[in-house]
Amino acid sequence: MDIIAKISIETSILPRQVQAVATLLDEDNTVPFIARYRKEWTGNLDEVQIRDIERKLKYYRVLEERKTAILESIEKQGKMTEELKEKIIETEKLQELEDLYLPYKPKKRTRATIAKEKGLEPLAEKILDEAHPETFAAFYVSEEKGVKNVIEALQGAMDIVAEQVAEDAEVRSFTRKAVLAEGIMVVKAKELKANSDFEMYKDYKEPIAQIKHHRVLAVNRGEKVNELSAKIEFPDELIISNIKEYFIIEDNRFINEAIEDSYKRLIKPSIEREIRNILTEKAEEQAITVFSQNLSKLLMQAPLKGHVILGVDPGIRTGTKIAAISRHGEYLAYGLFYQENLEGSARIIKEFVDKYKIEIIAIGNGTGFRDVEKVVASTIKAYQLPAKYTVVPETGASVYSASDIAREEFPDLDLTIRGAISIGRRIQDPISELVKIEPKSLGVGQYQHDVEQGRLSEELDKVVEDCVNKVGVNLNTASYSLLKYVSGITSATAKKIVTYRKMKEAFKSREEFKKALKISEKVYEQAAGFLKLPEGEDPLDNTWVHPESYPLAREILNYKKENRIVLDQKTQAELMRKFNVGAATVQDIITTLEKPNLDPRDDVEKPILREEILSIKDLANGMILKGTVRNVVDFGAFVDIGIKNDGLVHISEIGGKYIKHPLEALQLGDIIEVMVIGVDYERERVSLSIKKIAEMKQETAVKKK
Repeated sequence: MDIIAKISIETSILPRQVQAVATLLDEDNTVPFIARYRKEWTGNLDEVQIRDIERKLKYYRVLEERKTAILESIEKQGKMTEELKEKIIETEKLQELEDLYLPYKPKKRTRATIAKEKGLEPLAEKILDEAHPETFAAFYVSEEKGVKNVIEALQGAMDIVAEQVAEDAEVRSFTRKAVLAEGIMVVKAKELKANSDFEMYKDYKEPIAQIKHHRVLAVNRGEKVNELSAKIEFPDELIISNIKEYFIIEDNRFINEAIEDSYKRLIKPSIEREIRNILTEKAEEQAITVFSQNLSKLLMQAPLKGHVILGVDPGIRTGTKIAAISRHGEYLAYGLFYQENLEGSARIIKEFVDKYKIEIIAIGNGTGFRDVEKVVASTIKAYQLPAKYTVVPETGASVYSASDIAREEFPDLDLTIRGAISIGRRIQDPISELVKIEPKSLGVGQYQHDVEQGRLSEELDKVVEDCVNKVGVNLNTASYSLLKYVSGITSATAKKIVTYRKMKEAFKSREEFKKALKISEKVYEQAAGFLKLPEGEDPLDNTWVHPESYPLAREILNYKKENRIVLDQKTQAELMRKFNVGAATVQDIITTLEKPNLDPRDDVEKPILREEILSIKDLANGMILKGTVRNVVDFGAFVDIGIKNDGLVHISEIGGKYIKHPLEALQLGDIIEVMVIGVDYERERVSLSIKKIAEMKQETAVKKK
């Protein structure tokens, strides 16, 4: 198989670009490095496109390796034919390849293998080829081989035929396709608990072709906790008739019985397992994709740098912990209040705001946070404090608080205080704080605990790596947790950086980082451009310019007037020839030198800062509110509108045009306008709509005309 050509067709990316990415990956270049510093090689492919090529390369290389192993195995068995060899070589899917190999795959003793040991294979061939195979059965009766009579001979031969039918690649393929197209998932209650999450599935049916990914994972979980049982209804008549049409040349009752036995005993259970696996794999793929996109948006939220923050970790029994954080993210002091004591709580909040010049109060959205929010809002209003507040997702804060990283940072503080610090820092620089927490603990996915955890972790780590390298890190202040995600830097190297800083205070240049830590040329090449030094000796060390391009950058600086690079096409072409680079590199350097501290998060809308609080009792249908998207799932998006529970915008209420998934229109962290279209005061649930606002605006515009 021409893997490069195949990937090019699947991705609509030119073969030369795919080949360039494959070569660069094989040379141990990281995806972030390739995306930023090898644009001329790849034709400006971004991280998403490069990751897609990387995944497909891995798949097709595994496929080719598996083909080689299978060909060798069948050759050793002496069973290879030219037709089989051609099919194996030409197949492009692992599933089809395994189907072809199944008859030749070493297996445990089965009814068919036992029958073969008794010498009944020739009789099995008669069943497949002759109208009356029973006339030959007597020749295979043998006390010595354990075949006592004609009935046993025919039964053993039919067992061989049944297995042959079940292992036929064509049979498995059309059976699988028939079930995927016409099968039905049937779910029944088993031992439903009171107020079970699986109530809707207690007597549930849905065509396999239509079942949603999140429902597959829900059913899987229900089975795992023994509340549900599920099976797949097959289009039996269709499949059996197809098998008979495919196999029967000379019609006889023995082949019919063998086919029906094969279908019931071997094919159906096996294909059902496969279909369940296929559905689960697709559902997991979707869940991981949704989680990955949500995680990326969470990490790339706009930072509120340069503000003094009061981090608030709500608590009910043990009180609410607060921590003052300097504008540089340094911990200043902590406090405690009990929200039931309104007067005492307000006094403590005011003291902190006055003493530390608090500008923003960040409230974690844990249990009881709305009661704390009321205290904060009323305190701001009563004392006319020069501060605003915002609610911050605190998922994972407790994980961080009890971690080795937190203990190392704050060895003398109680873990609940560490939680308040983490919440406060999340608003200052989300990515720097959130990387300290295992990605899957950040709670921005759906059914994340029901997917294969190793693969989930691997994919989420790639998301974190891409985000960290898009933003870049300060070599002298970045934590170990942040540094270990930098292109080319391993956990061991990250620890060396932190240790060196403790001993020497600070790096003065990127070159010092290389020499002092004895970094290899390859690691330096991959990492240097992403490591920034605001206080460094060379201004270029605080830009996106890679050290390999410093000579070119210094020449381009000669053409800088005020904040612009004035470089005509002729001069640019001369520089490209002189330094053997392309237009993409020159243009990137120009952009960097004009905006040396460009942060991709600068264009992201800042968090909503509030002074007053809403109650669900304040809501009514038709109200228009501003909110923050907190999570995006298959069936819609949850939006924080400032009440106890996030409201739901169902997928049908997102936009005027049809969308397959909410992620086509909404991203985590988006600030949006929503209309209240339903309020369940008893269950404290709110239904929201974006579509209704658009319709209302359209009607207004028509009336004005």
